[in-house]
Amino acid sequence: MAIDMTTLVPGFNDTVHDSQRVFRSLLDALSRPGSIVSIDAALPNNHALRDALAARVPLAAFASLIALTDYSTPVFMERDDPMLSDALRFHASAPVTRHRDEAAFVYIDNMDAMPPLDAFAQGDAETPEDAATLFIRVPSLSEGEPLVWRGPGIADQRSVAIAGIPRSFWCERAALVAQFPCGIDCYFVAGGSLVGLPRTTHVEVS
Repeated sequence: MAIDMTTLVPGFNDTVHDSQRVFRSLLDALSRPGSIVSIDAALPNNHALRDALAARVPLAAFASLIALTDYSTPVFMERDDPMLSDALRFHASAPVTRHRDEAAFVYIDNMDAMPPLDAFAQGDAETPEDAATLFIRVPSLSEGEPLVWRGPGIADQRSVAIAGIPRSFWCERAALVAQFPCGIDCYFVAGGSLVGLPRTTHVEVS
């Protein structure tokens, strides 16, 4: 499929250094589960294209996917988005797949249309790193129902209030946590920021 160059969103201003900055921010988010982390990347100063992209995909998700993906990491998108697909294929040579179970990275634009978590790759005992990493768009990282998170990277416990996540998601995830080291790492994204949820974190749902 040809890439529409007239609507192609520019990538990083400095591909190497900006990708490294995003990658460090993503590691920071997973090492401190529940903390809100800004993705400080030098995205292009083309305001028209930035605004067109931000209306469809959170800038934190865009920057993260461009930084993490390459030709060997298929990406699954819950909703077809030619602008994001073209950017991934052009800037990262990343293939976009319609097969959920083969995706290395997943972008979920709408939680209401999200497939069950067990539809995605979870790795196995020998290769847990083959599990998918999910980027999930939410309306807010601080205005939802407070839930208690515990696990590595959290001193005792942390109250996290991400909006727009149904209880069914937390129940599905609780079943996966018991299968560690297999499992799925998630990032919740809103605007230019995100919250990391590694597979090692336990979330209490009453």
